[in-house]
Amino acid sequence: MRTTVPRRTRLRPIRTVLLPAIGALMVGALVLGTAAGCGATDPSPSRPGPEAHPSTAVASVFHVRDPWVKAAQSGMTAAFGVLVNDSGTDATIVSATSSVSPMELHEMTMKDGKMLMRPKADGITVKAKSTHTLEPSGDHLMLMALAEPVQPGDEVTFTLTFADGRTAEFTAIAKPFTGAGESYDPHPGSGPSASPAT
Repeated sequence: MRTTVPRRTRLRPIRTVLLPAIGALMVGALVLGTAAGCGATDPSPSRPGPEAHPSTAVASVFHVRDPWVKAAQSGMTAAFGVLVNDSGTDATIVSATSSVSPMELHEMTMKDGKMLMRPKADGITVKAKSTHTLEPSGDHLMLMALAEPVQPGDEVTFTLTFADGRTAEFTAIAKPFTGAGESYDPHPGSGPSASPAT
């Protein structure tokens, strides 16, 4: 009887078997990690865009049409024009400033049979989607004490401040005008103290 001797299986060194497998696993993990990184979203919140400057925001809905200022050598003078409010809400001007003079918001009133101008305590309100005219016989922006002459053709820049704190800037051209010589009543109830420059 012939006896068959089992053939020995040659074992490969464990290092030779494991190293290629480990390498394949590492490459697969790297590919998966790269793909996940490409599809991930940035968890940091997006930064908001720059806010519009107040004066820019107001300028888009409020402007002064045909502005002009009465030329004068010294003393008091006034600025006029048409206030245009294109916004959906009322806009109230509470003050005005200029580099050439201190300023007040003025209105005209009748007193003792004479037209007098006086400070407009509640400001100048322009209704929504409306206009309001600044004119010699009505509301106007008063320059109280010129630091230098305003000659015909000069350009004077003004800044309006609204009740909500926003501002709007405009430039008016100076021109000669013989009117707007009413007396000034600085405090309602008292007598007039000065007249605008002519």
